[in-house]
Amino acid sequence: MKFQDIQRDEAMLAEMGVRLAQVRIQLNLTQAELARRAGVGKRTLERLEAGETTQTRTLLRILRELDLLAKLEVLLPEPSARPSHIVKQVETLPKRAAKKRVNDTKSEEWKWGDEK
Repeated sequence: MKFQDIQRDEAMLAEMGVRLAQVRIQLNLTQAELARRAGVGKRTLERLEAGETTQTRTLLRILRELDLLAKLEVLLPEPSARPSHIVKQVETLPKRAAKKRVNDTKSEEWKWGDEK
């Protein structure tokens, strides 16, 4: 199931807990081992895997030990400069297009040989 298809927070937390448990098992770690490595209590890890709420710091510690912190880059990519911000930083570029001046006193079009 995709997270974007889950509507309720409780269901999303439960799915996240199931996925974390699957990664832990694939790495052949027991809950006690992972909890010890992450510096959290075993019961805290049990609650997280059961889909209960936890502190963000606890989640980060678990993700670090499961080598999943790099996946946060996909979730929260580093903001990049917008093209408009880059242009504003370059001082040599004009700020706007120059308006072409029209000679209002001369209504007819200029022609070669018509200089005065």
